[in-house]
Amino acid sequence: MAIPGHCFCFVKYLMFIFNLIFWLGGCGLFGVGVWLSFTQAEFFSLPVSFPSLTAANLLLVAGGVTMVTGFLGCLGALKEQRCLLMTFFIILLLVVITEIILVLILHIFREQLDEKAQKELKDGMKTYNTDEQLKMAWDKMQYMLKCCGVNSSNDWQNITSNSTPDSCCSAGPCWTEGCYQKARDWLFKNNTSILVFGICISVIQVLALGFSLVMYCQILRVEKYMY
Repeated sequence: MAIPGHCFCFVKYLMFIFNLIFWLGGCGLFGVGVWLSFTQAEFFSLPVSFPSLTAANLLLVAGGVTMVTGFLGCLGALKEQRCLLMTFFIILLLVVITEIILVLILHIFREQLDEKAQKELKDGMKTYNTDEQLKMAWDKMQYMLKCCGVNSSNDWQNITSNSTPDSCCSAGPCWTEGCYQKARDWLFKNNTSILVFGICISVIQVLALGFSLVMYCQILRVEKYMY
């Protein structure tokens, strides 16, 4: 049974509003990714598995996809075009499935991923004395985060003649805490805000899927009736 005209109009503009919020959320994700990339620019010589670099790359990709998807949803709702609505539905469905899979992978294999990331960082430390860009990245990171090595200052043994780099020390005593955990703590210090934001985006995504499907079916019924 066809939806009354006023109800269809309500769904249409409600979908537009949801997708506008969705698009703005994508802009926010992309903006945070750009900011994080700039603030961590001197860390780019480190492996991409370094927590803050991984987060920056994920935010850039997620923000870009969200912006494109939100734009398609807004355009499809206003133009009432089945092609745009179906494209939006498929892309958003793939995004939701990818997000679910990614969250499951990160949760199930978090320990293995942490170990792999730490191993890559430790392997990279071996070129500290020969790679000037890597040396600058490590020095900058250790100075900024007030940390030393990957897990502890002991990681520098046999790399810098059994001594720690000058960047591990300030005017006072040298730091001994590892940079990997420091970076994770810095990244997740606003974990509650990130979680709430993620839940809000997820709810909007599910509602947008429902609205786009309702609009698509209604437009299809109208076209069949007309022709």
